[in-house]
Amino acid sequence: MPGEIAPAGSRSGNGGPLPALRASHADRDRVVAALGVAAGDGRLTAEELDERVEAALSARTLGDLTDITADLPPVSVSTTGVVAEGRDVLRIEQKFTRTERVGSWVLPRRLELHAEWCNVTLDFTQAVITHDTLEVDVDMQGGHLTLIVGPGIVVDPYGLALEFSKIKGHRNPDPHAPTRLRIELVGRKSFGRLTVRHPRRRLLGRSGAA
Repeated sequence: MPGEIAPAGSRSGNGGPLPALRASHADRDRVVAALGVAAGDGRLTAEELDERVEAALSARTLGDLTDITADLPPVSVSTTGVVAEGRDVLRIEQKFTRTERVGSWVLPRRLELHAEWCNVTLDFTQAVITHDTLEVDVDMQGGHLTLIVGPGIVVDPYGLALEFSKIKGHRNPDPHAPTRLRIELVGRKSFGRLTVRHPRRRLLGRSGAA
């Protein structure tokens, strides 16, 4: 099936081993999309997803990419890395009650966020990326807006007008890393905070401690 991510050790159509061809940006995007689906299905932890996405974005050959998905079932994706077709516009409206989008939610081309006096969390670490740019049109008064991002996801907040608000942590930690999703914020945010952060690492308890 075209666009299917095959397990490691697959052979080319002529029966020979998979050649060590250089991977393209589209090849890397397809694997990243497949990893997002696997994480959404519960096959990968957040830590494993981060590690494999980083490996996929830095992979040089097709063989490197198939190794990353060797223990995952094949996933059919398109040439743009899209697993599910996203809608053009997604509208979120909320008042006084916390709201969040997490897991393998499908990103639209444009997101309209209207919120009053509530906290909003948008977690992009396992989201299915349908376009390389997501415009988020913000109309938010009060409360905190938190964006959780993973490797290759960059946030541009400079189109957002701030009133009695501040931005924390939006700078890209690795400006030289390939960008797979650019989030452009526009609109207005007043009386609150915008935070951009990576997933928090789980604290592991010590076993066998005296």
